[in-house]
Amino acid sequence: MQRAGSIDPSDTHRAVKVVWQIESAKLIAALARIVRDVGLAEDLAQEALVAALEQWPSSGVPDNPGAWLMAVAKRRAVDLLRRKVRGERKYEELGRTLEMQQAAVQGSGPDDEIGDDLLRLIFICCHPVLSTDARVALTLRLLGGLTTGEIARAFLVPEPTVAQRIGRAKRTLTEARVPFEVPAGEELAARLSSVLEVVYLIFNEGYTATMGEEWVRPALCEEALRLGRILAELMPRESEVHGLVALMELQASRLRARVGPAGEPVLLLDQDRGRWDHILVTRGLAVLDRAEALGGALGPYGLQAAIAACHARARIPAETDWMRIVALYDAFAEIMPSAVVELNRAVAVAMAFGPAAGLELVDALAADRTLKTYHLLPSVQGDLLVRLGRFDEARAAFERAAALTKNARERKLLLDRAARARLSTH
Repeated sequence: MQRAGSIDPSDTHRAVKVVWQIESAKLIAALARIVRDVGLAEDLAQEALVAALEQWPSSGVPDNPGAWLMAVAKRRAVDLLRRKVRGERKYEELGRTLEMQQAAVQGSGPDDEIGDDLLRLIFICCHPVLSTDARVALTLRLLGGLTTGEIARAFLVPEPTVAQRIGRAKRTLTEARVPFEVPAGEELAARLSSVLEVVYLIFNEGYTATMGEEWVRPALCEEALRLGRILAELMPRESEVHGLVALMELQASRLRARVGPAGEPVLLLDQDRGRWDHILVTRGLAVLDRAEALGGALGPYGLQAAIAACHARARIPAETDWMRIVALYDAFAEIMPSAVVELNRAVAVAMAFGPAAGLELVDALAADRTLKTYHLLPSVQGDLLVRLGRFDEARAAFERAAALTKNARERKLLLDRAARARLSTH
């Protein structure tokens, strides 16, 4: 333990913050197993955090700060359960409480138990009984250790809105009596799909911010990657988990190249591939190999990772295997048909067979009601129209796309493209 008075209290507070970011998810997960209530588990974890803020400036930071927090929180959990049991006079529960008290004295438990607790907490935070927004907020709060304010800033919503979402989510889980367990059998596949969806939603908001002044928010991508890697360690036999991690690694490798000197967006085919993070590329390709090695057909995330791999393997845009990308989108559309997938497939078709072939597919999608407010539809139309020399139509398409996007950086990019199309007509 660091001696009292050997560091400044402000340094201790910073140390507490770092420890909390590292240990909070494991702490809440272990407490939730004991008290069977994620809201109460977070409260107990916060109490341990307060105790650290009060005691460590004078006593020093413990040699194992995570174990210290776990021991304090578990003792409080056991005390709370003992009071509850005493009030309800349930003697069989008293025996269980005493067992928990013994576990608390022993510390944080073996690594496999911590892993099991974390996996259970991930499945609870992403439970389908919650709305998508609530799942995202609760996951970032309990597993990411983000404050309500940090989540609100990341998604550009008022802090009280995020606080309400998290509060309602905890109450919903308690009222629905959601069991603190990893589902099995057929239920596992359905619930795992929800977990992967939440992690990828977090990543996507970082990769292409839906609104605001910034084009990318790398911190959200990093958080999603961290969660994905944890999940892959906890579920090593699940191909789609590795597929999602591979997809995020490969997409995250482009983050530095996606933004220009003034923060402006740089589209894929215009990026300096020398700025791609080749360590992440190597990791992503290796994880994709792992997903494929598990056997069976790739799922939606694995197929998207395979598409991203085609880009990652091309040293220059002209070397991209667009024919393979079209085939991968064909497979993707079979297992997860949607207008957005078809739009992406149309882009690949345009690159493989020419802009006229792609535009025919895109124009057919214009009647789809689900794409009515999707800014990328007119954006893709504008791009293909430029390549066909139809600049007046392209300008109008880019202006429609600019009116639909909520991201300021993207709006400027689209208006600039509209202006260039206008100039090309003269």
